[in-house]
Amino acid sequence: MRFWKWVFAGLVCASLVLEMGSGEQARTERISGSAGDVLDDDPVGRLKVFVYELPSKYNKKILQKDPRCLNHMFAAEIYMHRFLLSSPVRTLNPEEADWFYTPVYTTCDLTPNGLPLPFKSPRMMRSAIQLISSNWPYWNRTEGADHFFVVPHDFAACFHYQEEKAIERGILPLLQRATLVQTFGQRNHVCLKEGSITVPPYAPPQKMQTHLIPEKTPRSIFVYFRGLFYDVGNDPEGGYYARGARAAVWENFKDNPLFDISTEHPTTYYEDMQRAVFCLCPLGWAPWSPRLVEAVIFGCIPVIIADDIVLPFADAIPWEEIGVFIDEKDVPNLDTILTSIPLDLILRKQRLLANPSMKQAMLFPQPAEPGDAFHQVLNGLARKLPHGPSVYLKPGQKILNWTAGPVGDLKPW
Repeated sequence: MRFWKWVFAGLVCASLVLEMGSGEQARTERISGSAGDVLDDDPVGRLKVFVYELPSKYNKKILQKDPRCLNHMFAAEIYMHRFLLSSPVRTLNPEEADWFYTPVYTTCDLTPNGLPLPFKSPRMMRSAIQLISSNWPYWNRTEGADHFFVVPHDFAACFHYQEEKAIERGILPLLQRATLVQTFGQRNHVCLKEGSITVPPYAPPQKMQTHLIPEKTPRSIFVYFRGLFYDVGNDPEGGYYARGARAAVWENFKDNPLFDISTEHPTTYYEDMQRAVFCLCPLGWAPWSPRLVEAVIFGCIPVIIADDIVLPFADAIPWEEIGVFIDEKDVPNLDTILTSIPLDLILRKQRLLANPSMKQAMLFPQPAEPGDAFHQVLNGLARKLPHGPSVYLKPGQKILNWTAGPVGDLKPW
């Protein structure tokens, strides 16, 4: 049985080579129905955003202290700020604004290894909210219900990289009424509240552009993955990291010739993804990772292993049509599942992935371009307008509890 799986995978790769060379079929396919229309929406003229001018200690000085923040996967908070400062949706008159944006770089406190330390983030965010609520009247009239914040931490505004502790913390109480723009998305999870906008993590567009190879390059790798399978430092007993899904990939398929998987990260990583049919996108500490962006950009069908994940711009990108979803419990059957997918379905997924609109929506380019992730965020905000009556508080009404949350979060920042 295993022999025939290898034969099938070989035939798939060979067929894809022939398809690439034939030129008989369209190389791209438009996204059908309302999803495609939403992806092409232009938010300009549909909303106005006021950007609070905060002291530089909340953003620019933090970045000056550690410029590595510009290149890590949490950098969307920085680039969103830069984009809005020059965007045509920005208004300098707060009285005409539909939305208010507070530029706080909460993921720019990095370890020597370049990982963000979230422990000061709640205090920093509270401090910024205290500032805008004291200096402007707009927060107080809604308690943040017409404000949005970019929170690209592992578990967003729960501000912790370990799920168990993130759940224990919950979303920062002062952000309970705000709209959160976040990379974390998982259904029925305390760290994803209703109305949040799930975005892709940052992946450097220019860097990926320099690694593009000719489109007709054969996809000779059936399944590809590079990354950790175990996190011995933070999960010495195993089983907690990635809920055991990555370990199951390694234990079941490390010797399978259909699977090109390793912990090594070669210099040809981006090129290899362009030579692969399927790219594994398993959860790690959080459900999301930049692999999802990289897979879409490089036309490698994303194999999403993260139960209940909420994917970026799900109202605009037809993830079910371009990806493959595997339940975490079914990882041991991964080879059977992937070799059972009909060739015509694989080809259709690849044609959809080749659509430039799909790729553009996953990127935060500098400068911004029509249809990119910046514009998809604005589209998400525009679709929430006009604000309903529940957004505005009655005179003297208070909903948020300023003293709620862990004691450590209440200390001055």
